[in-house]
Amino acid sequence: MTEAVKRGSRLSGAERSQLAEELSKGYAEGKSIRALAEEAGRSYGFVHRLLSESDVSLRSRGGATRGRAKQREAEPEQRAS
Repeated sequence: MTEAVKRGSRLSGAERSQLAEELSKGYAEGKSIRALAEEAGRSYGFVHRLLSESDVSLRSRGGATRGRAKQREAEPEQRAS
């Protein structure tokens, strides 16, 4: 990845396009937005916005939700009836 730019500095034009391309590649390889933000020296929100502006299809959040866990716990009880 390119050198980390000073946090909060404005990026425009070719620099912004180049960073967007690099972040898109990293995201496609499976890196998280948080990991990309840390590598680039930018905020999570900036990286998320840049990916969204680049029409990158963002992954959904991982992990089971509480509702699904409760549903799985209730399934054995329903079968016993």
